[in-house]
Amino acid sequence: MANDMLSGTPPAGALRSSWRRLTAPVPLMGWLLGSLGAALLELAAGGAVAGLLGLDKIPLLFGFLIAFKQPLAIPGVLAYDILVYLLPVLLVGRLSAPPVNRLVAALYRLPLVVSVLVHLGLLYAALHLWSGVSDYRVLMLNLMLIAIMLTLSLNLINGYMGEFSCSHPGFMALGAYAASIFSLVLFVDDRIFGQALLPAAAGPWLFPVALVAGGAMAAVGALVIAIPSFRTRGDYLAIISLAFLFIVKSMIENLELVGGPRGLGGQPGYAGLTTVFIWCVLCIWIINNFVRSTLGKALNAVRDDELAAEAMTIDTRRTKMTAFMFGAFWAGIAGGLYAHVLQHVTPASFDLRMLAEMLAMVYFGGLNSVYGSIVGALSLSVLSEALRPLELIKWIFIPLLLILVMIFRPRGLIAFKEFNVRDIVKPKA
Repeated sequence: MANDMLSGTPPAGALRSSWRRLTAPVPLMGWLLGSLGAALLELAAGGAVAGLLGLDKIPLLFGFLIAFKQPLAIPGVLAYDILVYLLPVLLVGRLSAPPVNRLVAALYRLPLVVSVLVHLGLLYAALHLWSGVSDYRVLMLNLMLIAIMLTLSLNLINGYMGEFSCSHPGFMALGAYAASIFSLVLFVDDRIFGQALLPAAAGPWLFPVALVAGGAMAAVGALVIAIPSFRTRGDYLAIISLAFLFIVKSMIENLELVGGPRGLGGQPGYAGLTTVFIWCVLCIWIINNFVRSTLGKALNAVRDDELAAEAMTIDTRRTKMTAFMFGAFWAGIAGGLYAHVLQHVTPASFDLRMLAEMLAMVYFGGLNSVYGSIVGALSLSVLSEALRPLELIKWIFIPLLLILVMIFRPRGLIAFKEFNVRDIVKPKA
């Protein structure tokens, strides 16, 4: 440090420089292998490490819940996170960098899909092992992956299209109920719908059809909004979409056929971590291809200047309607997954609070950015759950954080950044 001060380099700058030198040669596969090693270490010795540090049990969410409930346990939680997570990831990633870079370079010469599948396999293995500690972690991971899908699909409308839509919880509700009815009618002996029409063993195989049916129902709902909204310009979409949300919620509450305000339960547990992970990856891949396609570029042109886009022969109304229905479709699929993860769904879940959370994730992460949607969904999901012990204070802290982001980063943390898979999986040396 003395040498750094004599040379004129601030200690903070020297620390950042050292960190960059340490991590620069490590490709993504190295970090995934480090995460896998940390998950294995926790499964093998997490309980023992927690006991030595004076913790009652393994911290389920990186110790946030314990820290807020028991402030005196914060040193133990920090030590646990360093010993079990940070050090193994850094050591495995840094020490394996040379051979892993050679492996990544070899995979990079093959078709891109091979490298992507290897990286996704390592990511899923690390998540699967990490969540194996408790059912709580499995539930949290499932909800985070669904939050990514919702944030991406809403960013497609509010970010890439430049409109302000408030109807996403309504689309999610339509998808949740449509997929639930599909599963309950065909595969479950239910008190409302009666005897199952098909054997239960066929359920997991036909579950994708249920999700697509939920997405199609949401897309039809989007069409109902789009027909009157996109004949005009301005804030009419926000008003009509908010009215649509209340109409859908009220309609479900008054339909005894689907349980009314009590909700609809008994959905089979088809949406395990593997299923939700695969659908989340498909959502990211398809939406990223959509926004990088000709139609996606036309959507950006419409957002920047609709009159100029029309002058360039772009059918602006058709472009907006297609993007709006496409975003609603993925919100409906996320709703179907949500219903089968919780195995119960109520209309009260799809309210203004859920809308506020979705909007917060989109604007916190960044507009016009697949990266931003992923970061916003994950960070705010973890933060919201970590602050759960604070109850009401949580709903003061999160808005304050958003206000600070809007002041210092008006477009979000990672806005207008293109998601290029080839750059992600390439070797670092």
